[in-house]
Amino acid sequence: MEASESKRSVVVGIFVFLGIILFVAGIFTLAGQQKRFVKSININAIFDNVAGLKIGNNVWFSGVKIGTVKKIDFYGSSQVKILMNVEEEAQKYIHKNATAQISSEGIIGNRIIVINGGSLNLPNVESGDRIGVKKALDTDKMMEDLQANNKNLIDITGNLSVITTRMVEGKGSIGALLTDSSIALNLRSTMAGLSKASNNINNTAVSLSAFSNKLNHKGGLVDKLLTDTEVFSQLQSSVGEIKKLSVAAASLSNDLTTAGAKLNDKDNAIGVLLNDQETAESLKKTMLNLESSSAKLDDNMEALQHNFLLKGYFKKKAKEEAKEEK
Repeated sequence: MEASESKRSVVVGIFVFLGIILFVAGIFTLAGQQKRFVKSININAIFDNVAGLKIGNNVWFSGVKIGTVKKIDFYGSSQVKILMNVEEEAQKYIHKNATAQISSEGIIGNRIIVINGGSLNLPNVESGDRIGVKKALDTDKMMEDLQANNKNLIDITGNLSVITTRMVEGKGSIGALLTDSSIALNLRSTMAGLSKASNNINNTAVSLSAFSNKLNHKGGLVDKLLTDTEVFSQLQSSVGEIKKLSVAAASLSNDLTTAGAKLNDKDNAIGVLLNDQETAESLKKTMLNLESSSAKLDDNMEALQHNFLLKGYFKKKAKEEAKEEK
């Protein structure tokens, strides 16, 4: 009986001892996580909104845990003062113009404070110093923006659904192109015409290039005009002669114009004959009288030739003319 009680006491003692060991190990583990046995300094920061930060949340610097949130108090009218317990070893990396920002461990993790070390040329912080803050991202605002973006995305997908439905039904220009074979054939014909026109333009460009090369051929007219000074001087001389001829033609035209103007005047004989009706009638009568007188003169001469008094004279004259002709 006593042996069994002794054995039970030993077993209970062992379990108690193991419990004490586990308890002490837990205490040391928690203390290690909370940096309870590490020399530290206290710094503080004033935030407008701590976004659910709690006492015991971690303080990070460059991705490394350097302390914990020690105390949270209200400050002023609506601000919050955060007291942080930071390792003394990290003090040399944190400067007077350092800033603190509330963030989170992952997307939905615990809230943490992230410290930015500041400028290297400034002194390090000391215990009791207050550092600046950087406004944290507002997750509620982010969720509102995300919901608005989701609504816009739903509207866009709805519009795309309507557009694709109309296209499938053959409505609109694009739908007609996709479903109407005649429009597709016309478009294909138009593209073929454009391709043919492009080929014609290319052929024309080639022809123009060949023509240009011929113009620049050695010994050609254009080459001589551009390079042969003798041909150029001859051409220049010809142009000068053409200019002189043009001046002479202009002078002749002016003279003809002047003469034509004088023909319309009555201060000269030709002008009177062309423009004076009475003078023209008188001249016509004079010409008729001259013709009548000439006929009568011919008759008189014929009569004189047959007159016996002058008959010998005319015979002698006829013989002399016949002799001269021989």
